[in-house]
Amino acid sequence: VQLQAFGGGLVQAGGSLRLSCAASGRTFRGYAVGWFRQAPGKEREYVAGYSRTGGYTYYADSVKARFTISRDNAQNTVYLQMNNLKPEDTAVYYCAADNSIIQSSIRDYKQYHHWGQGTEVTVSS
Repeated sequence: VQLQAFGGGLVQAGGSLRLSCAASGRTFRGYAVGWFRQAPGKEREYVAGYSRTGGYTYYADSVKARFTISRDNAQNTVYLQMNNLKPEDTAVYYCAADNSIIQSSIRDYKQYHHWGQGTEVTVSS
């Protein structure tokens, strides 16, 4: 599966952005899909994602109640709605997918084999 992430930009603190992750080559069916981010000098971290069945969603504590992951199966796209953005949300955001990942590893970026290019999110204070 090939992934393309887009939707990043520059926004003021308190603002919103919606990121999109579009799949081509095949559908997301059977794939765990995750959003990750990486700030300069920091390790890539899990933000939010779906389980392989699509029945479960996961969020990092730092984004709960502010970010929402959703999907449009007809469009083969997963979204990340980001509200009440904070300067510490500034990072390059990546989407990733994998169809062999186990539940206990779903937050581990090293377990994902398919990655989109990053999209940069900058939140000004």
